[in-house]
Amino acid sequence: MRVLVVEDEPSLRAQLVKTLHEASFDVDGAATANEADLWVRQGIHDLIVLDLGLPGRDGLTLLKGWRAAGVMLPVLILTARDAWYEKVDGIEAGADDYLTKPYHPAELVARVRALLRRATGEARGVIRCGDLAIDLIAGQVTRNGTPIGLTAKEWSLLEGLVTRAGRIVSKDFLRERLYSDGEDPESNTVEVFVARLRRKLPELPIVTERGMGYRVTLPKGDPEKGV
Repeated sequence: MRVLVVEDEPSLRAQLVKTLHEASFDVDGAATANEADLWVRQGIHDLIVLDLGLPGRDGLTLLKGWRAAGVMLPVLILTARDAWYEKVDGIEAGADDYLTKPYHPAELVARVRALLRRATGEARGVIRCGDLAIDLIAGQVTRNGTPIGLTAKEWSLLEGLVTRAGRIVSKDFLRERLYSDGEDPESNTVEVFVARLRRKLPELPIVTERGMGYRVTLPKGDPEKGV
């Protein structure tokens, strides 16, 4: 799962990114409202951790704008503002949860996982396909209980496909998931990683839609995810 951290204070932003990364999340950081907007427009995140005291536009204004634009990603507000009415303002603006600073890293991770479980529509956030179990929250794939080793990029690609099961996922979208940090990938990089997933996870039906992208079809009875 991919999380966007919106926090203007550099050391705190770095700590948040580190905490979530160590909990097996892919994490991006934004220091301003404008930078956060640019990330959100890419549509590659599953959850946002949002500070309220941002320069320029404050976090509540930013959140209201996202909700008005139809952005329904789970949002966890993380702020030093702890008055009850400020929490009410945050929830009414569209926040899904509210955590005040100082916070304990374990509580932050637990709240993020709880929001993601709710967003996936399952108590455990697990997608099953034959003998495969894809745990979206833990970031792990197992076959009959035995873990299957995937690289970070293989996992990002797999997650991008299975959370959109039944829909065509464009190569451009998948490329963004793989290389959002400024790297310049080769033109066939998505095809290479899809081939790797097919070798490692032969049970997972990854269908090539010529000229459009890829689509994962889950067996009947398995939950289809949408974002």
